[in-house]
Amino acid sequence: MRLSRRGPEVPAHVRAAVSGRVLAAAQAGDGRWLAGTRDVFHVVGEPPVGEDAVAVDAADDVAWPWEQVQRADWDTDASTLRVERVADYGQPMTLSSFVLDDPGLLLELIRERVTASVVVERRVNLARRRGFSVIGRRAPSGGGGVTWAYQFDPEVDPEDPAVTSAAEAALREARESLGL
Repeated sequence: MRLSRRGPEVPAHVRAAVSGRVLAAAQAGDGRWLAGTRDVFHVVGEPPVGEDAVAVDAADDVAWPWEQVQRADWDTDASTLRVERVADYGQPMTLSSFVLDDPGLLLELIRERVTASVVVERRVNLARRRGFSVIGRRAPSGGGGVTWAYQFDPEVDPEDPAVTSAAEAALREARESLGL
């Protein structure tokens, strides 16, 4: 395997599955590839094996625009990348974990792209430092509209009418701060 500045050489089936130029990539312990482009975080499965293998089954492949990645955490001790995807209001976050022997520049790219997608973040404290954040995101390229998400502390019930009211008010305030 040839190493470049951005990490290992990206196989042809990964390049074919990814929209845009791969800026950083790493192979997970389960064989899947994680690849980042300017606009999207991709997870690409292994290619088919054998003489009868004609096409790649993309059922396990995912492509999350950076503005849909809530956060990513790197556990150095376990060599594990955990990626949370933005969820609809009140729904649990989708968490995906990947064991990486060598993340290369992928971690830097993820941090930079996720940070670049945030245009506004407002913290609302409800009681005893418990609360939520309302976050407005846009594609790092600047295209498209702002998408909105909430991040609730574990003890906060998004179905509570007081929380719902505070969330609606915080969203209005955040939109107004952007002139929307």
